[in-house]
Amino acid sequence: MTNVLVTGGAGYIGAHACKALAAAGYRPVVFDNLVYGHREAVKWGPLVEGDLADRAAVEAAIADHDIAAVMHFAAYAYVGESIEEPAKYYRNNIVGTLNLLEAMRGAGLDKLVFSSTCATYGVPETMPIREDTEQRPINPYGHSKLMCEQIIRDFAAAYGLRCVMPRYFNACGADPDGEIGEDHEPEPHLIPLALRAADGGTPLTVFGEDYPTPDGTCIRDYIHVTDLAEAHVAALDYLVAGGQTLAVNLGTGRGISVRELLGAVEQVTGEAVPHSVGPRRPGDPTVLVADPALAAATLGWSARKSDIATIVETAWAWHRLRKRA
Repeated sequence: MTNVLVTGGAGYIGAHACKALAAAGYRPVVFDNLVYGHREAVKWGPLVEGDLADRAAVEAAIADHDIAAVMHFAAYAYVGESIEEPAKYYRNNIVGTLNLLEAMRGAGLDKLVFSSTCATYGVPETMPIREDTEQRPINPYGHSKLMCEQIIRDFAAAYGLRCVMPRYFNACGADPDGEIGEDHEPEPHLIPLALRAADGGTPLTVFGEDYPTPDGTCIRDYIHVTDLAEAHVAALDYLVAGGQTLAVNLGTGRGISVRELLGAVEQVTGEAVPHSVGPRRPGDPTVLVADPALAAATLGWSARKSDIATIVETAWAWHRLRKRA
């Protein structure tokens, strides 16, 4: 069985990727400092508690577990916090990635799947977003991910590293089997916040209803976390088969507005979503929708569970499961 080091594998997307790896016959070895990850989410392989700031710890994890490839999810990812504390984001996201790449190079590892983001595009002028759309991030989080992409490309050119860099759009939903799901604190994402509001929690704030869209609210490309996880396994399979470095957008190609999403939450839960309308958030693009054609062509992947009903239903099931726990 091939051992894959999964940095950040105790987190939301990383844990789903570990489940998908195990189902595909790989053995995920989680490397996580548990700052934002959850010990109980590590179910499909061993956990190595460590921080990417400690390069020796990364090297030891690679050597001790006979690692053959790496999936790199570990990063700070709160956009607002990145604006308030850019040093924290550059130090963790960039230096941590550099330490990982150096450890991989020292061990002779050449296969990496790097978790990137549509935040590297900033506010694109055309839709849908292709991989050759100009990358102009508008916050330190997006800048940090774009810098990591460049470092990876330089390592690829100089040292023979091969990497797939999935740039994903709005990750959402939960494992259909109920084994893992979204568990952030604080929770920044619209769907779990809407579910909490529908279930008697804090009313939601909709940021802006005066956008040039059919209903005045922002439009986003929502992709189920299980689809994301399966895309990462497809990316690893691509590298194992000899594939070369590339970036791919992971999305559905379909946009859903905030009001449409709230309607889906009300349909699934049978409850209204209490909310108020606030001003636009600075830098929020009107529309962000992926062109996923390259992922389909190169990885043989497409989103299969990302219709909005399935997304909300799985997220709602996870919400109720955690509430009973």
